[in-house]
Amino acid sequence: MNAESKISSEHLQRSAYLYIRQSSLHQVLENTESTERQYALRRRAVTLGWPEDKIVVIDHDQGQSGASAVDREGFQRLVADVGLGKAGVVMGLEVSRLARNCADWHRLLEICALSHTLILDEDGLYDPSYYNDRLLLGLKGTMSEAELHVLKARLVGGVHNKARRGELKMPIPVGLVYDEEDRVQLDPDQQVQQTMRTFFATFVRVGTAWSVVQIFRQRGWKFPRRSPAGSGDIRWEELTHNLATKTLHNPRYAGVFCFGRKRSWRSADGREHWRTLPRKDWRFVKKDAHPGYITWDDFVANEARLADNHQAHGAGESKAGPPREGPALLQGLVICGKCGKTMTVRYHIRAGRLTPDYICQKTAVEETKQVCQWISGGSVDEAVGQYLVKAVTPLAMEAALKVQEEIQTRLAEAARLRRQQVQRVEYEAEKARVRYMRVDPNNRLVADSLEAQWNEKLRALNETREECERQERADSTQLSDEQKKRIRALASEFPKLWRDPKTQDRDRKRMARLLLEDVTLRREQDCLVQLRFKGGATHEMRLPLAKTSAQMRKTNPEIVSRVDALLEEHSETDVAGILNREGWRSGEGLLFNVRAVKFVERAYKLESHCTRLQKEGWLCVEELAALLKCRPARIKYWRARGLIPGVLTESKPGYLYKRPSDSILAHIRKRQLQYSHKPISF
Repeated sequence: MNAESKISSEHLQRSAYLYIRQSSLHQVLENTESTERQYALRRRAVTLGWPEDKIVVIDHDQGQSGASAVDREGFQRLVADVGLGKAGVVMGLEVSRLARNCADWHRLLEICALSHTLILDEDGLYDPSYYNDRLLLGLKGTMSEAELHVLKARLVGGVHNKARRGELKMPIPVGLVYDEEDRVQLDPDQQVQQTMRTFFATFVRVGTAWSVVQIFRQRGWKFPRRSPAGSGDIRWEELTHNLATKTLHNPRYAGVFCFGRKRSWRSADGREHWRTLPRKDWRFVKKDAHPGYITWDDFVANEARLADNHQAHGAGESKAGPPREGPALLQGLVICGKCGKTMTVRYHIRAGRLTPDYICQKTAVEETKQVCQWISGGSVDEAVGQYLVKAVTPLAMEAALKVQEEIQTRLAEAARLRRQQVQRVEYEAEKARVRYMRVDPNNRLVADSLEAQWNEKLRALNETREECERQERADSTQLSDEQKKRIRALASEFPKLWRDPKTQDRDRKRMARLLLEDVTLRREQDCLVQLRFKGGATHEMRLPLAKTSAQMRKTNPEIVSRVDALLEEHSETDVAGILNREGWRSGEGLLFNVRAVKFVERAYKLESHCTRLQKEGWLCVEELAALLKCRPARIKYWRARGLIPGVLTESKPGYLYKRPSDSILAHIRKRQLQYSHKPISF
């Protein structure tokens, strides 16, 4: 069947779609002949009977690969119009222009067959509704995808062959450069080299990327950066945590060439995904391939420390993590003596101080069970700290000397970095001056701009010099003769340093981690503490369990006995005053008052002063009024006149009166008769 016989009037009533695509921008710019051949297919459509105004050219996908239809808007529009029955024929120079993916190609063939749309390429005209034509088109699509696979295999094979030898040229991080022979060398800029060495040395000293960033920012140190492509001039910017972690994870700084650190794949929607592989799965690794700032062992140790600092890194128990600001000395080191899991820290206020508790709650959180065990950490931290002071003291002199050497080295590194920064700014100012001096003075537009740039560089130079001088003056005062003497005396003053309130909790934790591998706690009748040191030595101690809040507030038994004795003769107010004068304090450490004395009475079931008086025969106002056959107000009147003595108590019924003698009773009745003509009836 020839081409003309396949074209019907229905096809000619629809539009002819010409799809044009080149796989890359380089092909679009360089392979112009191929582009002209694709546009020339319009004449073929006119020859077959389609008018010029019925030919739709789709060239939106120039510079995009045909391996996927996800990002090709032109191809998606073509498929949509074919499905809507708008296309009479789809034209492409060859099958690979439309799609290099069998799934996309066969989907297009199926839609063309359902909508009775023809397909035209340089070889001929096809009707996908005919089996033979669809078979031929399917073979062409398969060969197009296979061709892409072969091309990729050749290219990837060459890349892998170079990578296996460590000769593949790849983007390298700042601090490394390629020389004339494409060999990797250290950056000849001494400031860049010194900054990179200081960066890695600082991480070894402080142990966390965040602390490195903090030190760089506090001291005003800049960090070199290049453009994302790894080329261009160096920019000096503030160090960020993201940049610090990327630098620490980059093996090129260890002089190692590596290839295949990441794996890529495409999901069902055609999007590309990346995943960083563990070190054992890297495809090619060549050590000592070029100079580096650290060794391979240093790189491995840095990655291990970063992994330990990470609190949520997959299955298994989390590591100790970096020392934090809280007062828990054993944070991250405590292991549960019952289940073997790592115990976490929880803080609360006790006696006005922030106190840690060590809790084994992993199972409780994940499986909604009870907490395995809970141990108050205040006494444990204090006991472990005292033992460490005792154990470390013989080695303190050596540590003091190392501290002095480290401080001197750090000050020298800082001064060298600042001087290099001044030199760089001087160079930039001199370069701006040279540009200004070479300009034609009559060209004021250019001269004014260059003069402004020169003035800006001079201001930056002045600021940099002043900052450098200020820091040098500060550093010179940081290590005075008096401080050197204190450092040398560290051996004898180590316990004082450990207990000094100015020593930060984080520093104590770092000292403890230099000695301890882990600490196992088990709650029994007492608290079992097992220390395991770095060298393998162990030490075991037993500590009394921390008192509960109620136990801590419990009143001293001697105070209870003293209150019981004083209540025989004194009211609660008097008892509180006597206890305070004698120096006694309540269970909360406060002065005594009536309320505190009454609390002791209720808690220890002591009789109040009022009850004791009533048992001795003292009468309340109502009882005495009944005895004297008078109103209660009259009793108060006689008490005010001194006829009847009374004692004021701290509880009901208030005043108590000692039973009057017979003579006093007779005297009171006599006076009642003088002021009353008849007796009072009750």
